[in-house]
Amino acid sequence: MAQHAGYSRWCYNWGLSLWNAAYKYGYKPNILKLREVFTNHTKPLYPWMKNLSSKVYQYAFRSLGEAFKRFFQGLGKYPRFKKKGKHDSFTIDNCGKPIELNGWSHKLPFIGIVKTYEPIEATTKKVTISRQAGDWYLSCSYELNPTITPKKTDVVGVDLGVKTLATLSDGKVFESLRSYHKFEAKLSRMQYLNRHKEIGSANWKKAQGKIARLHRKVANIRQDALHKLTTYLAKNHGRVVIEDLNVRGMLANHKLAKSIADQGFYEFRRQLEYKTHWYGSELAIVDRFFPSSKICSNCGHVQDMPLSLRTYNCKKCGISIDRDLNASINLKNAVGLTVNACGRSAADSSG
Repeated sequence: MAQHAGYSRWCYNWGLSLWNAAYKYGYKPNILKLREVFTNHTKPLYPWMKNLSSKVYQYAFRSLGEAFKRFFQGLGKYPRFKKKGKHDSFTIDNCGKPIELNGWSHKLPFIGIVKTYEPIEATTKKVTISRQAGDWYLSCSYELNPTITPKKTDVVGVDLGVKTLATLSDGKVFESLRSYHKFEAKLSRMQYLNRHKEIGSANWKKAQGKIARLHRKVANIRQDALHKLTTYLAKNHGRVVIEDLNVRGMLANHKLAKSIADQGFYEFRRQLEYKTHWYGSELAIVDRFFPSSKICSNCGHVQDMPLSLRTYNCKKCGISIDRDLNASINLKNAVGLTVNACGRSAADSSG
């Protein structure tokens, strides 16, 4: 699997290098031309490629084409060269035939029998194998039929925060696990002890493996909390209303950037977008300029609310309510101001 991952990385970097050279000399490259040149001229020069699956380089070029497509659409940065040991992965298929995954042992095309720590039952056309912190992970895509679940609440507003992960309009609060904050001192200590080790040595690789496993643990804790929260929201609520947060702009605040990044706001929205489809609910996005924290949820009065104030004390009606709870109630009530995940207004989408 390491050889196939290296094969994929080599082809990706070769294609990117040739693309840059062709563009420099005034040509208009595309993935089909790159693949044709590689198959007819470059691949015969490297005999070791015959021992690996030819599907690997095909998907490597396809991945490079998707990277350039996202760049030209303004959805991503210019493709960069891949480095050994970072995000090693490759994709294979079974020449159009389905791949059956059943149980703990699976027969993959060209790779052979592999065992997984958890049983998998799925039929897929292709599989992607990636390495994270020294362990290999298998991912696949398959058709999933949506399951409509009974809803306990018609509409719920969700306010995301740093102190608490999420506050719902019904008063339920999901505490922030702050996984990175908990392991930050340990991670810093491990990196400090690794500062004088010779790069590439056995001790350096061993220390790097420990650091990578700790990073994976931090990410897994965050992912687990987000999955539990988004599944609960999608299964039990007919409509989930959240705010269109400007995460990039929020990260510009260097005092809160670390805490904001530790919450995973973008991943929260990404999971909600597909889970609401899975469980027959609806996701509504409120415009980012909607002052949910400044409006009184009881009388509609608007007043400034600095981040240091955690309680909303209305100067008009006198109500005193938690800042995050007040914001979530305002999001729930902002039905006419919401837009769906595609960016259209609720009225436009119904028409």
